[in-house]
Amino acid sequence: MLNTGEILQTIEMLDQQHLDIRTITMGINLLDCADADLDICAEKIHEKITRMAKDLVKTGEDIQSEFGIPIVNKRISVTPISLVAASTGADDYVKIALALEQAAQDTGVNFIGGFSALVHKGMTASDRVLINSLPKALSLTEHICASVNVATTRAGINMDAVGLMGETIIRIAEETADRDSLGCAKLTVFANAVEDNPFMAGAFHGTGEGDAVINVGVSGPGVIHHALRSIKGKRFDDVSEVIKKTAFKITRMGELVAQEAARRLNVPFGIVDLSLAPTPAIGDSVARILEEMGLETCGTHGTTAALALLNDAVKKGGVMASSHVGGLSGAFIPVSEDEGMIAASQKGVLNMDKLEAMTCVCSVGLDMIAVPGDTDASTIAAIMADEAAIGVINNKTTACRLIPVIGKGVGEVAVFGGLLGTAPVIPVHKESSRDFIARGGRIPAPLHSLRN
Repeated sequence: MLNTGEILQTIEMLDQQHLDIRTITMGINLLDCADADLDICAEKIHEKITRMAKDLVKTGEDIQSEFGIPIVNKRISVTPISLVAASTGADDYVKIALALEQAAQDTGVNFIGGFSALVHKGMTASDRVLINSLPKALSLTEHICASVNVATTRAGINMDAVGLMGETIIRIAEETADRDSLGCAKLTVFANAVEDNPFMAGAFHGTGEGDAVINVGVSGPGVIHHALRSIKGKRFDDVSEVIKKTAFKITRMGELVAQEAARRLNVPFGIVDLSLAPTPAIGDSVARILEEMGLETCGTHGTTAALALLNDAVKKGGVMASSHVGGLSGAFIPVSEDEGMIAASQKGVLNMDKLEAMTCVCSVGLDMIAVPGDTDASTIAAIMADEAAIGVINNKTTACRLIPVIGKGVGEVAVFGGLLGTAPVIPVHKESSRDFIARGGRIPAPLHSLRN
């Protein structure tokens, strides 16, 4: 039983250190919306989402008002649309995306995630239709997020899918070129995607989930940064202890909100995702936590070790606070969404190669990174293959949100607005990976995948 008195310890964190509930996300199963008629399928999807999530936003607002805990986003995740829409036999799923968009507007949520496909071992006809629909779907909608899982530790890496996604990302960038290629910021390409992720753009409602569920994502980089200021110069043992204790308090608050939201909505509680999700606001940066440990600038030598400590301590503190920690849970490093990461990138200290190294030890991967608009599709694909390999070999979730900003080059800035922030365009290697991507096929699963 949670003791609400424990939550009082977080008042200063809420008032002064940017602590918030980043999202309450309702997962909704749409498999029963399948229909041979595309129009009827779209209508069923819209009806079920608006029926089940009609009180989600109001519930979040009521809890925020009563508990004094900021709840930044209210979101919905749905069953991967390539599974739901397969029954239609349609050659385009844009109509489904528009139905999801209307549902988002009608319920008032910030985003709906799940315009997704799972292609880690092969692609069905429906998967291909969904992927081919992404450029139009993401350019015509404001609230829809998409994801494609191209690899797992058990299956290896589907290089045909990786190559196709490289081409698709370029097409999305071109479709939204008038908005600094914003459409790419709403697409995540995964390895080892999880079924209960409340964060966008990668959230979807997995087939192993129930009919509906409430998942909550907490945040608090500013809180941990502030806590570390009190132990300047202390040993790393002390650093770890402070982070663990702080993560414990943050997670307890998250579970309180999650349980309360689930009770009021009469939907089962799923998990608390205790990821440190930064924002562009000053004082809410993962990069600044790493610098507080003694690095002059995030990205210099020692950054990967500092991030590994942070990620591990956050998980240890979180799992002591809740029996249902899930999602991604760790530290995010989205460049455009983190004021410190932006500054380090602009200095040239934080580059693509260092970011890739950091993803070996943190949650997710190469996130919200702007690259030159003339980057070749095979280069985009090769970057994603590298990131997928890190996830597959290390048996962890990794992902890419790469944004080739059409019309802009290295040193220029892409502006996305809101929580998506701004991103300095950083260079990629000029040497070609075209012949590598052209091979296609599957990179086999590693030996340690054979666990039976």
